[in-house]
Amino acid sequence: MRCEQKTRLTVFMLILLMTGIFLGHGSAFSTVNLLMGQSVYVPVYSHIYHGDKETPFDLTATLSIRNTDPKQEIFLTSVEYFDSNGNFLKNYVEKTIKLKNLASIRYIIKSKDKSGGSGAKFIVRWESKEPVNPPLVEAIMISTSSQQGISFTSRGQAIKE
Repeated sequence: MRCEQKTRLTVFMLILLMTGIFLGHGSAFSTVNLLMGQSVYVPVYSHIYHGDKETPFDLTATLSIRNTDPKQEIFLTSVEYFDSNGNFLKNYVEKTIKLKNLASIRYIIKSKDKSGGSGAKFIVRWESKEPVNPPLVEAIMISTSSQQGISFTSRGQAIKE
């Protein structure tokens, strides 16, 4: 009897799995929230610290903005860069930029640019004329120095819709 209950439970779980009851976050079948604009916070690091003496390791940072919508364009209204203390440094968008469907754009912070500090960040503002897949906004930090190499990414977080 115990074996029969286990078999029934296994069959029930398989049926649930096949019908999509357990499809969750990150699945190819997840629901996509279509939006008409956002402000996205993206952490970026001009350097990180290493060793007991907290020696800075300089990094080149690339902000990447990718329009993930296969049919619609989006518009970048601002790409603002702030330092570790939250002070505004620069807006990389002088006038609205149209980003075609599935297109991408990048902005570079050179390794010698120390203005942002280790707690720098971007605020990216985008909008669209109709609901679209939100863009993928991330920063890629990389450096190779003294036979050392390091690279990592940080993903943007929507802070306002």
